[in-house]
Amino acid sequence: MKYNKQALIVLLMALGINLSGCTHVEPWQRGNLAKPHMALDPNPMQSTLRNHTYSSREAASSGSSASGGGCGCY
Repeated sequence: MKYNKQALIVLLMALGINLSGCTHVEPWQRGNLAKPHMALDPNPMQSTLRNHTYSSREAASSGSSASGGGCGCY
């Protein structure tokens, strides 16, 4: 019984923390959230190119169709 009560308290606390992160964003505030520096990845094209280059140079990635020497040579 004690275990169930503790689990319920933890569940309610987690639910309260998750719900406190939800908020209504007003239309005039949405412009601030749409700025480039608010993005998770500010340079998605550059990140894609770096990931492609890294994966083509890495020989340890099993199951990859990329062919590379694995030494990191350019």
